[in-house]
Amino acid sequence: MEKIVKSEQEWQELLSNEEFQVCRQKGTERAFTGEYNDEKTAGTYKCRCCGLALFTSETKYDSGSGWPSFYQPSKEDVVAVNRDISHGMVREEVVCARCDAHLGHVFPDGPAPTGQRYCINSLSLKLDPK
Repeated sequence: MEKIVKSEQEWQELLSNEEFQVCRQKGTERAFTGEYNDEKTAGTYKCRCCGLALFTSETKYDSGSGWPSFYQPSKEDVVAVNRDISHGMVREEVVCARCDAHLGHVFPDGPAPTGQRYCINSLSLKLDPK
């Protein structure tokens, strides 16, 4: 997959202040405030920054965490996972494989069949309804 690389200024011009803070500066939206937390519309969730298809509504579920949660990405190679040791804890950060946008974190407490919970910020996603 070919990487998309832009300067911080280019990203700032393309994104709202809130989107930039989450996607490019590794921020987190407050729990239960995101646009897609309770979303039930069928479709594909794409990267807000580059449009890559990341997750589908078929793998979305209500984890009770306050963020949109998915048990697997749409394809294996669309997200990358990095070790995150910020905020005094060790977590697995999820980023877009094409543009490195911060999406959220993945935890090993999700449902079958994967056992994974991809806990994703709504600000890093754009729903493309079916």
